Amino acid sequence: MEFNDKQIQIIETAERLFAERGFDGTSVRDIADEAGINVAMISYYFGSKEKLMEALFELRVGSVKLRMENLIKDDSLSPIEKVNMLIDEHIERVMLKPCFQKVMQGVLVTNKNPAILKAANNVKLRSIAVVAELIKDGQKKGVFKKKIDVVLMLNTMVGTASQSLMSMEYYREFNNQQDLPDEEFKNIFKRRLSIHIKTLFKVILTNEA
Repeated sequence: MEFNDKQIQIIETAERLFAERGFDGTSVRDIADEAGINVAMISYYFGSKEKLMEALFELRVGSVKLRMENLIKDDSLSPIEKVNMLIDEHIERVMLKPCFQKVMQGVLVTNKNPAILKAANNVKLRSIAVVAELIKDGQKKGVFKKKIDVVLMLNTMVGTASQSLMSMEYYREFNNQQDLPDEEFKNIFKRRLSIHIKTLFKVILTNEA
């Protein structure tokens, strides 16, 4: 789905407010005021707050799905290299888009709106179908094990990355890295997280320990 600049502005404003206040704690009026537009424009573009949330899912996850589809077609990369790129790109997104991570956590943990839950599941199912194709390709080439639970495997990546992001300052203090410049610490943290998840995936996917 393609969005114009005004739609993206509204979606990103809603994303920030949903992350700060939760879906139920944010009104359409709040979003309109923060975006500097009238309520009628949100209704015109999206129809409802629920549809605006669905548009947020499409904006953030749709580009990821397209990237994964292109990754599968890249014959210059081995199956494990593709998986490693998937991991690195996910970590990068988690660190660059913390508001969306908070929104998704809120949807999955506290939101009871059936329409929102269904929309979230739909975009996740479309994305995981692409990852499953990547895994099948590795299995056909004899690189990956035959029996792999793709959902649990991805939950390992998503859950580990999200929890690590939320506890980043705790990690920093435990490792006595408070004196490091923020950018240097984040680069170290990102590298270690990447190695950790790749190690887990290597055990899950291949016969190598």
